Amino acid sequence: VVKEKNRMGECPVWEERENALVYVDINSQKVCRWSPVTNEVQSVSVDARVSSVALRQCGGYVITLGTRFAFLDWDTQAVTTILELEQDKPNNRFNDGKVDPKGRFFAGTMAEETAPGVRARRQGALYTLFPDHSVIKQLDQLDISNGLDWSLDHRTFFHIDSLSYAVHAFSYDVHTGKIACPKLLYHLEKEEQMPDGMCIDAEGKLWVACIDGGRVIRIDPETGKRIQTVRLPTPRITSCCFGGKDYSEMYVTSAYDGLDEATLAKEPHAGEIFKVS
Repeated sequence: VVKEKNRMGECPVWEERENALVYVDINSQKVCRWSPVTNEVQSVSVDARVSSVALRQCGGYVITLGTRFAFLDWDTQAVTTILELEQDKPNNRFNDGKVDPKGRFFAGTMAEETAPGVRARRQGALYTLFPDHSVIKQLDQLDISNGLDWSLDHRTFFHIDSLSYAVHAFSYDVHTGKIACPKLLYHLEKEEQMPDGMCIDAEGKLWVACIDGGRVIRIDPETGKRIQTVRLPTPRITSCCFGGKDYSEMYVTSAYDGLDEATLAKEPHAGEIFKVS
């Protein structure tokens, strides 16, 4: 549905009040908004890699860029830093983020590659930004903090550390926002490659984007089994969310960064955004 290609399209969020899909292109340092009505993409450029975006009740967005939490005013394009973290880790940046059922913003970090395939291990962490702008660290020693969501009964938090090739479930206290007691929920099969972004559906099942696996997979958290696979027409599938007027459409982002020229020539859809009905 979005033909404008993203180097690293990520973190799609449906914004009801704008009737639009909001997402980021991490490596182009842009926050984007696509209208299915006009088919137009608007974007705001920022001064660092912007890895996640979430909605604010008062309008505008909260974003993670570089190692900062910040507010983005869409109309003025002003970015206001809330807090800078991990200043002792110059190779780190934020990655995926999402708002919990009580309006707290969970977002995690990762170490960037210093050369292709070379990355310092266990440098990432998961943080929670509270509405009063305070921040706590929830997890440490992560590789690539990624896909996250909450169960429909708000008792479980789901999280992906990509290099573990797995989805983990944590107990979640909706009153405090604290997570505890990680359990392995699902380990990806070889052909599914690496897990990236994730969302939950109205039946409480998880959808996981498989980067380099060219698919999203549906997992039943009750049984820990994969129950559905939707293949997409490009390999680097990064994230997914539900949207549209009754939230019956799943939007799926992708990337073209990381594909060599020979592969790109064979992958005309790399970096586009797809809709699964």
